[in-house]
Amino acid sequence: MIHQLLRCLAAATFIAANIASAAPATLADAIAAPSRTPEFVQRDRYRHPLETLSFFGLRADMTVVEIWPGTGWYTEILAPYLRDSGQYYAATPAASLPNASDGTKKGVASFRDKLAAKPDAYDKVHLSEFKPPERVEIAPQSTADLVLTFRNVHNWMAAEYEADAFKAFYAALKPGGVLGVVEHRAPAGQSREESKKNGYVTEAYIKALAFGAGFEFAGSSPVNDNPRDTKDYPEGVWTLPPVLRLKDVDRDKYLAIGESDRMTLKFVKPKVSR
Repeated sequence: MIHQLLRCLAAATFIAANIASAAPATLADAIAAPSRTPEFVQRDRYRHPLETLSFFGLRADMTVVEIWPGTGWYTEILAPYLRDSGQYYAATPAASLPNASDGTKKGVASFRDKLAAKPDAYDKVHLSEFKPPERVEIAPQSTADLVLTFRNVHNWMAAEYEADAFKAFYAALKPGGVLGVVEHRAPAGQSREESKKNGYVTEAYIKALAFGAGFEFAGSSPVNDNPRDTKDYPEGVWTLPPVLRLKDVDRDKYLAIGESDRMTLKFVKPKVSR
């Protein structure tokens, strides 16, 4: 009788452990997971993760690379969703380089701590580094189904390696693979130098970068558009939430605007090399 009870307890423990570590059944389940950081969930109304990731064609069996995941806003969705059937690469800034800034080192260390704190969700995350020209292998060449970047292009422009960035994404993707780009949208005609200052980038410039790397344009979505964003603030895009660089100055005004007006662009690596 005791042996039977022990076997039942062992079976129940095994089942519970597997339920706890199982990937969410759907993308909607991953987004609704109670394990997500509450402050992150509050941003869903601005970032529309379900619609955005669905537009990019995300499936649970894909190999996905996220470039510069930051504090892990999308990691909390992507890593659990891809855990059982796919692969998730987080290409962080290159903290291992001798010239890495203290901010880079601190940010990457915090991200690694985040992963280590929840092994049931993040134990299968692949870590790579991204900073052209030293670190460009974000995943093994021609293995990724989907490369994603959220609000990063202006940073690479400031560092003067945005063209090399898009070439690295192209190299990592399989033929037919997708590059998904979400970026703060500048008014048409804004200069590159102004983009480096205010954080907004023109759609034409991002398309030029993608075409220069060999990508084809596959479409855009209005899901992250924000017509309330006038794009003329004292501290550029960082005037708006979540940064709110002016702190309490006109805080309610900027909260009412919400996060920036963002383009959501999809590019494809041709199946036949040109």
